[in-house]
Amino acid sequence: MTRYRTALQLTGLAIFLLAFAPMPASAGCGDSPRSGVDWSRCKKSNMRLRDADLAGADLSRTKLSATDLSGARLAGATLDDADITRTSFRKANLRGASLRKTFGGRANFEGADLAGAVLAKAELPRAIFAGASLTKADLSKANLARVVFRGADLTEAVLRKVILARADFFEARLKGADLGGAYTLRARFEATDLSGVVGLSQEQLDDACGNDATVLPAGFQKPASWPCTD
Repeated sequence: MTRYRTALQLTGLAIFLLAFAPMPASAGCGDSPRSGVDWSRCKKSNMRLRDADLAGADLSRTKLSATDLSGARLAGATLDDADITRTSFRKANLRGASLRKTFGGRANFEGADLAGAVLAKAELPRAIFAGASLTKADLSKANLARVVFRGADLTEAVLRKVILARADFFEARLKGADLGGAYTLRARFEATDLSGVVGLSQEQLDDACGNDATVLPAGFQKPASWPCTD
């Protein structure tokens, strides 16, 4: 009988603790934009969030397609698996942000600050990174076919095993960038200094496009196919 009473008491205590235990936090999809907001898995498409402060926000798996985030502060934010199809991040601050496995073509990062950001395995064909800062960013295994990197700073960026078919690197800065295993078919390196890149092979260079203004790494030969004809 004593054992039975003790068991009932313990059961009652467990129910009491469960009843008053804090519930796991859920995304506040209706919350106003602010630093650290949790919009994970929310639908935020076609919104005007220009210059919004979303530093450290959780936007993982969020639908952000066609949303205007120009000039927004997104430093340290998480956008993993987010849909950013045709989303504008022009001149936004994305320093140290996580964009792992983000997807969506034609996203616009023109002039954005993505220093130290992680875009590993992102699917961003035809995205625009013209004039953007991607210093020490991790873009490994991303699909960046036909992406525009004109004038971008990719110093020490990781581009290992990235699909760069027909990507445009005109006058981009690539000192210390790692292109090991990258797919460079028809990637455009006209007027680009490649002398400081690492991991590049002659085969990758042969697949790519350049011109007399392209600076090659020591020991590499200018491909006979240069300049490419469309």
